[in-house]
Amino acid sequence: MREDTRRWMAADKRHCWHPFTPQGAWTDGGHDPLVLVRGQGCWLWDSEGRKYFDGNSSIWTNIHGHNHPVLNEALRKQAEQVAHTSYLGFANPRASELAEKLVSFFPEQTLERVFYSDNGSTAVEVAMKMSLQYWMQCGSMKRTRFVAFNNGYHGDTMGAASLGGVSRFFERFRQFGVEVDFVSSIEDLEALDPEHTAAVIIEPLIQGVNEMRPWPCGMLKALRDYCDKAGVHLILDEVMTGFGRTGTMFACEQESVVPDFLCLAKGLTGGYMPMAATLTTREVYEAFLGDAENAFYYGHSYTANPLGCAVALANLGLFESENTLEKLKSKIEALSALLDALEGEKSRVHEVRQCGFIAGIELRQADGLSFPEDNKVGAAVCAEARQHGLLTRPIRDTVVIMPPLCTEPDELEAAFGALGKVL
Repeated sequence: MREDTRRWMAADKRHCWHPFTPQGAWTDGGHDPLVLVRGQGCWLWDSEGRKYFDGNSSIWTNIHGHNHPVLNEALRKQAEQVAHTSYLGFANPRASELAEKLVSFFPEQTLERVFYSDNGSTAVEVAMKMSLQYWMQCGSMKRTRFVAFNNGYHGDTMGAASLGGVSRFFERFRQFGVEVDFVSSIEDLEALDPEHTAAVIIEPLIQGVNEMRPWPCGMLKALRDYCDKAGVHLILDEVMTGFGRTGTMFACEQESVVPDFLCLAKGLTGGYMPMAATLTTREVYEAFLGDAENAFYYGHSYTANPLGCAVALANLGLFESENTLEKLKSKIEALSALLDALEGEKSRVHEVRQCGFIAGIELRQADGLSFPEDNKVGAAVCAEARQHGLLTRPIRDTVVIMPPLCTEPDELEAAFGALGKVL
């Protein structure tokens, strides 16, 4: 092992704290973490020179590949002008241009306003606070509750965590958050009193942390109809599904649904910078006009960071210049074929689930029963896959495959070849 690798590992174990990670196992002397130092396209290299396929797009963020010359140039060009300016009381060119571009994806007079923040959790937090304040300023003081779906995931800040339906992550904090009614289906909504509901939130088309489980076709349109009938806001969390992951720029396009709030992050900057955006309607925005009492008192130091806005604009431009969505169609078909072949491994693969270029491969015992939780089979499979050049993470015993959209069919085959060896 190289000396610099040893030094980085030692410093990490002494001082760093990793997310969603049991630190005792991480800092154990027998654990050697990968130190990732370089990327190109859908590939990553560690500090020892080993090459890996980026099977989950660096936690679902990378779109057009690592080290893309167009995105690199956008960052360099902006950095030579200014890296950051305050958005509190000032504007900047890239933020104006990005907002104009984002709203252009939707019909006129629908989503017209963009509020910038830093990550998916805060994009959701913004939508929640805007919805609550909207109802207060419209005189509907009873609308203080939210509706979320069981097993959903919307982030880790306290408000967003309240909406989380995965008990392992959120149960201990439940008492500190907002009031939430959890449902499993459209039918469950009928039992609720909508007069106390501010908004309903959902991950459109597919739940991510719920082991990549797609919703039934037509469910999103039915939810939009329910919200219209009940007079409540619809918040779509497209932090994972946005920017081509499902085969269209945004998942909601597939059922011709426009929400009252659209939450974006992860792929917004192509995996380059931490940045988020919450889009909303003219109706919501106009409720905040008037005197200082009506203002939306929320914001971050790096709101509308020019570097993030510049690379986000370049990211969206690549969808057009590289014809990304059109090329993606054949890649989605290739992923389907590879998943079908993998499902033949009946001794291990219980079910494969796919939505566009997103896939979950659920592993179970040969008799169809789940593995004992303590076995951590999904984690073991992903750890072993590293030895064959594939990097990804499991959700319980479901292995996630969500590669960058630039991935070519032969590269995808290489990734599945690695996984097949492990299985």
